[in-house]
Amino acid sequence: MCGIVGYVGKSNAYDILVKGLHRLEYRGYDSAGVAMVNDSGKLNVYKTLGKVSNLENFCSDKDKSGCTGIAHTRWATHGEPSDCNAHPHFSEDGEIALVHNGTIENYKVLKDALIQNGCTFQSETDTEVLVQLIEYIRTHNDCSLLDAVREALRQVVGAYAIAVIEKNNPDTIIAARKSSPLVIGIGEGEMFLASDATPIVEYTKNVVYVKDNEIAVISRNEPLKLMNLDNEETKIDVKTLEISISQLEKGGYPHFMLKEIFEQPNTLRDCIRGRVVENGNRIIISGVQDSKEKFLNAKRIIIVACGTSWHASLIGKYLIQDMCRIPVEVEYASEFRYSSPVIDDRDVVIAVSQSGETADTLAAIQMAREAGAYVYGISNVVGSSIPRNTDSGTYIHVGPEIGVASTKAFTGQVMVLTLVALAIAELKGTMTAEQIAEIGSTLKKIPDYVAETLKLNDQIERLSLIYTYAHNFLYLGRGYSYPVAMEGALKLKEISYIHAEGYPAAEMKHGPIALIDAEMPTVIIAPNDHLYEKIVNNVQQVKARHGSVIAIVTEGDKEIRNIADHVIEVPAVPECLTPIITSIPLQLLSYYIAINKGKNVDMPRNLAKSVTVE
Repeated sequence: MCGIVGYVGKSNAYDILVKGLHRLEYRGYDSAGVAMVNDSGKLNVYKTLGKVSNLENFCSDKDKSGCTGIAHTRWATHGEPSDCNAHPHFSEDGEIALVHNGTIENYKVLKDALIQNGCTFQSETDTEVLVQLIEYIRTHNDCSLLDAVREALRQVVGAYAIAVIEKNNPDTIIAARKSSPLVIGIGEGEMFLASDATPIVEYTKNVVYVKDNEIAVISRNEPLKLMNLDNEETKIDVKTLEISISQLEKGGYPHFMLKEIFEQPNTLRDCIRGRVVENGNRIIISGVQDSKEKFLNAKRIIIVACGTSWHASLIGKYLIQDMCRIPVEVEYASEFRYSSPVIDDRDVVIAVSQSGETADTLAAIQMAREAGAYVYGISNVVGSSIPRNTDSGTYIHVGPEIGVASTKAFTGQVMVLTLVALAIAELKGTMTAEQIAEIGSTLKKIPDYVAETLKLNDQIERLSLIYTYAHNFLYLGRGYSYPVAMEGALKLKEISYIHAEGYPAAEMKHGPIALIDAEMPTVIIAPNDHLYEKIVNNVQQVKARHGSVIAIVTEGDKEIRNIADHVIEVPAVPECLTPIITSIPLQLLSYYIAINKGKNVDMPRNLAKSVTVE
């Protein structure tokens, strides 16, 4: 989950590296560091505990010269956040510096062996083991840095994206990846390296996505060179970036999270563009069309995901079972891979991930493919690992999501799962053309309904003041609204650090009702659907125990309005589309409660955007 930046060219590296670190700070902000090698062969390494701004202050009076460098912003795995454990790490002889995203699973074995051979360590990290191993191999084998990196990686078990520089070769960066993302930007007389494209787009649109087990030689004066661990050159596939600088800036909003909440009318339009056509009468999802026989013959669909994507996947289960009459299971990817799952070639596995780099989801994909299942990917990041490792799939096209707490990616995932379900239903004939057209025509209007819901911003901001200092929240929903309740609770936990739980409303009386009192507010998602009367009963049960209720209801609601303490009205849409609408007020409520508590909503403690390690 750490962020890596690299640069080699004709400009001052430090300025580019630090700007890149700011762009990647959503990937980790425990500590940050840079290493530059200048033309006189001096290697300067600077690193500090805390955010990138701390690093800038630390470097203010330091020698920052050099046109080649690497940088890192950390989300700690091995070793607590500290100056010493911050990256870059350097070899004992001071000639090699390295940054790393991932985990070296056999670091302890390697470290013990190096210590027995006289090596001493300064940090608690697994990363320092790798740089010391590279130095040891180069010294004892009298080989090049490239050969030493290649041999070291043969001995490593785990996941990694690395960038390495040495003081005696100021023109070159050696980079490599396995199960952790790296992208190279190709400019005029300069090259860039990063964990994702956000630090690169300002300088070039031409990028190469490094593949698993590839090593890249990135030079100032030579073309890019890619090879595998057997020293065989591999094909260079240059892609064109589709993101823009404006998507990476706050655009006048105080936080990325609020900007991304308010972007949802536009991101949902982008999501459905070209997919909901003929005024909603047709749904075109090319990934489903390309997989037609697999979906027609599927005995079961298994959806694997983590976090917010798992909540979107639960909604996908309701959608696919309702519309397509195919049994669906939703699994945490992190549990799926260790549960001895029974999979065969009649199963379709759908993998859902915003980043397309989630380590557990990638591992689940690999397991599913080895068992013969057809794997379909749903992701946001073009060129990421999940699209490259699945048989077919669909991008959600909501643009870069910088805020750690997912908002627009969640609604984009739900939208794509809705479209996939409708496309499969049309193939199978489980919905009539009229039914599909009814849902499709409303899908065209969903961005406008979301824009209407966002007008509740001021009401929700005022409401948040009442509940800012609650210690616990309960979120309840039924049917399609149950996953929304779970997602609402997760948002509150992530950014305000208030304990919150999402439950199926009917399960309240099987335990959680014991917690309800005047001190614990309950958020109830209660659109006017076929379970409305049952959810009314849940509201009454909470009120009978002196609990306060915030209810998300359909416009014109009368019954719950007369019971609940606070009512937030959202536009009426078909039941299967309510999750997109009802999630918007919950995003805003979480945001404003966290802001009232003085929390950094874009960088919540202990969290990072992309979970690329186990």
